[in-house]
Order: sequence, then structure tokens, then C-alpha cells
Amino acid sequence: MSEDGAPDVIGVDDSSFDDFVAGSSARLFTTARLLTGGHRAEAEDLLQGAYERAYRRWGRISRRADPERYVRQILVNASIDRWRRLRRHPEIPLAASGADPGAADTATAVADRDLVLRGLAALPPRQRAVLVLRYFEDLSEAQTALMLGCSVGTVKSQTARGLARLRDITGDAGARYSGAREGDGAP
Repeated sequence: MSEDGAPDVIGVDDSSFDDFVAGSSARLFTTARLLTGGHRAEAEDLLQGAYERAYRRWGRISRRADPERYVRQILVNASIDRWRRLRRHPEIPLAASGADPGAADTATAVADRDLVLRGLAALPPRQRAVLVLRYFEDLSEAQTALMLGCSVGTVKSQTARGLARLRDITGDAGARYSGAREGDGAP
């Protein structure tokens, strides 16, 4: 805010941005959470940064036909920046305490969701992003390639490798989703 109380960003309609955030935050948060491998705090930070970037250019973004698509692109770009930062300065995970938080009396749906989120978190960032954009955001291979700045062939190979690795990580629990049973010759 400037000294006279007017917003620093001239020409921005704060109410339209507030409405946009209220209407899109659930979808974009889910995308952010999947891009970060299910880490809620990191997803919140990622989405907050994307909204901050979008707010600075809201006057121009709001004139577009689909501002949510533009903000989703900001979110993916911020996620890619995060991967690069983590590659240069990797985080060291804490040792497990021995107690499995997703055990005993949780419902099957919660356990399955947890299994998929853990599997996604274990994937390399590029494979995770491809799977999130292809299967959660339901983007085509060409749209995913455009969003990630790579070729369609890279999207195809990263999808195949990511799904294979996700199947390996989830083990027998993943077989019930693919329809495969032990001994039927399915991978």
C-alpha cells in the first residue's frame, strides 16, 4: 500500500482476484500437492508463490479467456524451479520412528490414497509432473509437453517409466487397480 492508502498495483481489481482465488484454490492446491509428492506444507508454499506471481500481473491475466490455465502454468514453472533448487541443495529425510502412521484402523480408501501419494513422492520430479499433468489434470501428451517445455516423445517415455516405477513402488497393492493378478502373466 502506498502512503495515501491506494494499492501499489495500479489497475488491479482486487475483488476479481479474490473471486478467482476462492474459485480455483481447491483445484490448484490439489495439483500443487501432487506436484510436491503429497507434501501439504510444500504445496501450500508452492501455490502461495504462484498466486503471488499471478497477482502482480493480474490486470493482464484476467483479460485472458482462461486465467486458471495461466496460473496452473505458473504453478508448474514454480515446481520446476523447486526441483532445480532441491537438486542443487538436496534435503535429507528424517529417519522413520518405527510407527507406521497409515496402519491399523484407517479406511481402505485412505490407505490407497496414501499409497499412491507415497509412490508419487518417490518418483523423480519429472516423472511425477508428467503423471500429475496427464492423469490428474487430464492433459494430452502435446499439452503436457508444452506445459513442461519438452517433446511429446519425452512425455511418452517419462509416462511409461513413471507408471512402471509407480507399479514397482506400490507392489502387490497396485495390481488391484490395473486388474492384474499374481501369476496371470501381467507385469
